[in-house]
Amino acid sequence: VIPAPVIHIESYSEDSISFSLKMTTNIKVSGYVVNIYWTFDTHRQEKRTLIIEGEKSIQKVANLTAHTPYEISAWAKTELGDSPLSFVHVVTSGTRPASPSLKAKAINQTAVECSWTGPRNVVYGVFYATSFLELYRSPHNTTTTSHNITVLVQRDEQYLFLV
Repeated sequence: VIPAPVIHIESYSEDSISFSLKMTTNIKVSGYVVNIYWTFDTHRQEKRTLIIEGEKSIQKVANLTAHTPYEISAWAKTELGDSPLSFVHVVTSGTRPASPSLKAKAINQTAVECSWTGPRNVVYGVFYATSFLELYRSPHNTTTTSHNITVLVQRDEQYLFLV
């Protein structure tokens, strides 16, 4: 039986998490697959995947958001096959930034100008879809460090926007 890997949180800050991975077995490990999940607003779950080579590993994940819950899941790739998943949860320190105040204005039938307020020197994600279900499951999205962006859309559709 292949055991699940052990994920140990080494440290965390406002914008990063460091963790170690190890196996409590003599089975040869060729690497790990790690998924980091967090919920953007209440509508959208985000995920970042790391492919890690080797048996033991300490990883640092940066560019995270302050005071945000993160779930880290991992499984090991071994000579006998993949291990079961293991999970840990951690909340980054600090104060979560205030939600931006978004304004969306149609420029014409296929372009919408989105602008918002918020801190400088951060990356913003702009998500848009024609329904709440699509906004949750598979929205169109783009990122920017600006406080405005023009989004191209299909004509004769109504859209929901989230930043």
